[in-house]
Amino acid sequence: MKMGGAKRAAPTKLGATAMPDAAAIPAASSSALRWRVALLEDDAEVRHFFEACIAAHPELELVASLGLMAEATAWFDSHQADILLTDLALPDGHALELLRQVVRSQPACEVLVVSVFGDEDTVLDCVRAGAVGYIQKDSSPADIAQVIVDIKHGASPISPMIARKLLLHVRGGADARPAAAPDPAAAMMLTPRETEVLELISRGYSYGEIARLQGVTKHTVQGHIKNLYSKLAVHSRGEAVFEASRMGLLGRMLG
Repeated sequence: MKMGGAKRAAPTKLGATAMPDAAAIPAASSSALRWRVALLEDDAEVRHFFEACIAAHPELELVASLGLMAEATAWFDSHQADILLTDLALPDGHALELLRQVVRSQPACEVLVVSVFGDEDTVLDCVRAGAVGYIQKDSSPADIAQVIVDIKHGASPISPMIARKLLLHVRGGADARPAAAPDPAAAMMLTPRETEVLELISRGYSYGEIARLQGVTKHTVQGHIKNLYSKLAVHSRGEAVFEASRMGLLGRMLG
């Protein structure tokens, strides 16, 4: 995900899977006006961008920057935050259970999900678990810090595509398109490698992770994704996953 050219600021640099020392990130500020933010994101590029946004905002303080579910679970066992900004698909698990844990143990901590996943079941599970906002990565705002501040002032940010699905669900799904049976003609229009890339996208892998799994360059992966967008007539990863699911194309290669 291209998040702009923001440069990393105050937080001490952490590896994608490094467990931060409690001293590495300052304790909560004495100023009651600063909201404490815990960040969980395994993609180093995205995490560093979010770190910089948060560090640059005068109303926010980054108290944890983590890359694994296990790290986040351990951190919340002995620390508190006002906001949890989290991805869902982590190398060691799915963050939905952490979301539930945080909402139970720290009801004042509000959770904002930023994920590639956009399917109705995942979104509804997160909302039911207590998430106050759900943003798809492809539509992430340039200033995530302002979104966090808005949440603490009562907002509930939701990506437009996610909002539409929630509205359809509330209305009983009368206008929702039913999932289609696998379409052999549609499946044939994708190459085996494109189908594999599509499966990995749907599971939340970043472009860099897909490149490593396939033993190719990130540029090659981006080429496959460009072809996918063209063949599926979509413009984002979230739309690609949604449309491919509707057409019955997922689960055909890696399952």
